Amino acid sequence: MLIRHLEYFVTLAEEEHFGRAAELCGVSQPTLSQAIRKLEQDLGVALIVRGKRFMGLTAEGERVLPWGRQILSDFGSLKDDLSGRRKGGLTGQLRLGVTPAAMAALPRITERFEERNPLARITASPMTAEQIVQGIEGFALDGGLLWLDDAVAGNAALSRVVLAQEEMMFACPPDHPFAAEKTIPWRDAMTQPLVTLGAGFPVPGDGAGKPLIRAGITCNSLAGILAHLRGGLWCAVVPQGFAALLAPGDGIALRSMTAPALRLPLVAVLSARDPQSPMVRAFRDCLPAQAAGT
Repeated sequence: MLIRHLEYFVTLAEEEHFGRAAELCGVSQPTLSQAIRKLEQDLGVALIVRGKRFMGLTAEGERVLPWGRQILSDFGSLKDDLSGRRKGGLTGQLRLGVTPAAMAALPRITERFEERNPLARITASPMTAEQIVQGIEGFALDGGLLWLDDAVAGNAALSRVVLAQEEMMFACPPDHPFAAEKTIPWRDAMTQPLVTLGAGFPVPGDGAGKPLIRAGITCNSLAGILAHLRGGLWCAVVPQGFAALLAPGDGIALRSMTAPALRLPLVAVLSARDPQSPMVRAFRDCLPAQAAGT
């Protein structure tokens, strides 16, 4: 079995189209088809449902797909490791998934990674926590940044590193009446026109399971929240790291929230697999020195 045959199969499974898969692999469509047939012969099973067009994977093909991704990931890590030893620092690509609330913390890590691995590239894609976990488990991501929740904390396939305890803050324009206050109770915040982050944004409840705030607008990025705050009408509930996005002239007030105060662990997640790939190790080594493993 050749690595490139496995690469052709995984690409076809992801693209679900022979023509696109062949183009991405840099080969003709007949060459791609012949390679996959050779892979099937080597494994002794049919991997794809034959037809005039792509019609899906067989049951055996579905089982081979995650193994194929893992083998290709390991092979890529081997090449990166050997190349990095020759050139100083890794080559290849660091693939990260980042939830909107964690974007402000990302530069501390990417700057350190770039300094140590100038020949490598970094891709940071906005994702939900669920997408990040699936990406790491499926070898599509090297790591991620997100808020710690029960699903992540209980996942034995993930290693977690706490980066900070993020306090939830109330944000408002400088001329808003609440700007003069030192702290804002959640019950007062919910009386204002609020914009918050989208799915997965944690807010405390009233004891009966009812959230203490009702967002008028949800955004999938901190930049979207900032744009609404600059407009002058909207207030927001944001993580403490939001302060890094403010320009000197914004004047936006950030106030602690009480009753209750809410702090959430911001964590980096990566595969707990041993051994970890060189890229995953390089990501882990670039996490802030004060971070503690969980």
